[in-house]
Amino acid sequence: DPTQITHKAAYAAQLAPILKMSKKELVRKLTGTSRFSYVAKAVSMRQWKQIQNLNLVAITSEGTTVRVYPGGVLAANLLGYVGDDGHGLEGLEHSLDETLTGTDGTTTIEQVNGREIPTSERHTVEPVNGSNVRLTIDSDLQGVAEQALAQQVKSARAKSGEVVILDPATGDILAMANYPTFNPNDPQASKAVVKNNRAVSDAFEPGSTGKAITMAAVVNEGALTARSRLVIPSGLPRGGTTFHDDIPHGVWHLTLAGVLAKSSNMGSILAAEKIGQKKLLSYMKGFGIGQLSGLNFPGETGGSLPDPSNPNEWSGTTFPTLAFGQGYSVSALQMASVYATLANNGIRRQPRLIAGSVDSLNHFHPTPLAPGKRVVTARTAASVRAMLEKVVSPDGTAPDAAITGYRVGGKTGTANRYDANTGGYSGYTASFIGVVPIDKPSLVTAVIIHGPTGAHFGSLVSAPVFKKVTTYALAHLRIPPSPMKQSHLPVKW
Repeated sequence: DPTQITHKAAYAAQLAPILKMSKKELVRKLTGTSRFSYVAKAVSMRQWKQIQNLNLVAITSEGTTVRVYPGGVLAANLLGYVGDDGHGLEGLEHSLDETLTGTDGTTTIEQVNGREIPTSERHTVEPVNGSNVRLTIDSDLQGVAEQALAQQVKSARAKSGEVVILDPATGDILAMANYPTFNPNDPQASKAVVKNNRAVSDAFEPGSTGKAITMAAVVNEGALTARSRLVIPSGLPRGGTTFHDDIPHGVWHLTLAGVLAKSSNMGSILAAEKIGQKKLLSYMKGFGIGQLSGLNFPGETGGSLPDPSNPNEWSGTTFPTLAFGQGYSVSALQMASVYATLANNGIRRQPRLIAGSVDSLNHFHPTPLAPGKRVVTARTAASVRAMLEKVVSPDGTAPDAAITGYRVGGKTGTANRYDANTGGYSGYTASFIGVVPIDKPSLVTAVIIHGPTGAHFGSLVSAPVFKKVTTYALAHLRIPPSPMKQSHLPVKW
């Protein structure tokens, strides 16, 4: 109560060393005509006992609650954190604030001159506790994913990274890791950008992981099969420029499966031209590109897909670049969802993070599964999965992603990274997205690492994280090994 304090400088001198505040700032807080003013918030019990011992008139305290996160940084970008008032400021704490907080109770009484009338009616509405929320996240798997991702981002001297693990049958998110991350017990110690769930909020060009969409489209349209033969030249002129593959070569004779296994940009262009830009765009939209996932997570991006009717977005090179994964943007969750659709026999499931809620009576209310949407036929999905398996074979770009005892399919990606500050490309995004087991898909793991220094190929930077995390997940979730051997699709002809 500032009005009761006469010797403000003396008070400030005694409080300053305890509160670690300047005397000048304390004098300002102790001065005023109001009967109430906060001197400091969130002081420890130890500090308050020291202040109590000073016996300062007009200095009182009030109890507060503190939200504690026992896991520390575990899933911090998913959970978010709360402010001093107890309301969520980021992540699920923010989006589920009303559900978690509950409803205050009220009591209405009749008074005269500030005193309750003894015989008057009293109306009370009891408070309702908030609900507990159960996530689809497997905390053990989340921890392994975060640790493996952090190690690789540091080792590659990269800017950041994300790992997303999905159950393709349900769309359940089993892990969603970000690095760098923060400690929700001390959120003010970290910059705002680190607190975002970048697996859903940041958009990037997918690069060659996007070729799976092209393959699915041309196979589903009946334009080509996995065994169709293509002649890949050393250079392909389109739209006033000449496209090349990452590795210089002469004329290649590849099957469509070989185009994916060798990650040929030119082969992807030739394949996409069999169906045309209108149909390719239709399939991209069907896989969820350019749309929100339905997860309803704060700050989620839908990515972007260029509009052919807009000359500012479409040029002679746009269609060719879309075919091999450049010229549009996605989030890590979106690309994981693309592969989950192929793993789920062509049916796209809305990603799910909330398994359900537990009310004040301890009743569990599961979150219903959203109806799936068919994007491609089951036969097409199986064909593309067989093609993805060749990527992880000795003939493909990522043989080191293979996991002993399991049939693994996946795709590497090494995309030029768009820099909004310069309006051009700078650095790379390295990725690997895999499906395991390929014959009976149970897991989809996407590993995205942005801005690696030195080695920047997805096979070298991201595939090792995929292998480490997925190997653990297979054992942890007790997913049985594959009884069948790899498919024998030809890569060359």
